[in-house]
Amino acid sequence: MPHITVEYSANLDTAMPIASLIEDVHQAVLATGICKLGAVRTRAARRDVYVIADGDPENAFINVVARIGRGRPPEKRRALAEAIMTALDSKTAALAASRGLALSVYVEEIDEDGALRKNNLHARMEQKTALGNAAE
Repeated sequence: MPHITVEYSANLDTAMPIASLIEDVHQAVLATGICKLGAVRTRAARRDVYVIADGDPENAFINVVARIGRGRPPEKRRALAEAIMTALDSKTAALAASRGLALSVYVEEIDEDGALRKNNLHARMEQKTALGNAAE
């Protein structure tokens, strides 16, 4: 974990490179060291229908939800939220100077009683790392 969803208003498509934003958020999460490489999944969710504040069509939003497994202490959850917000702030500073922009980050624990997961990513990342080290 985490599974990260970057939800954004559609009016940002022409205002900033969304793929680059997703990459920056992903790298910020990895840089915390809180999560294993094979566990981090970051995706964008464009929202076409929205009303923000007074309804001005220039107003925009980015809302990030990072869903993580249970058990991490509050200070690690806070560090994760702060790393994501720092990435958002960095990527949107110029944009915020010219239009209404709401940024939000939420780190939520997953209810493990209702969760099922299956993947081979951890093993593949370990294998890639081993192969990379063997090549040196």
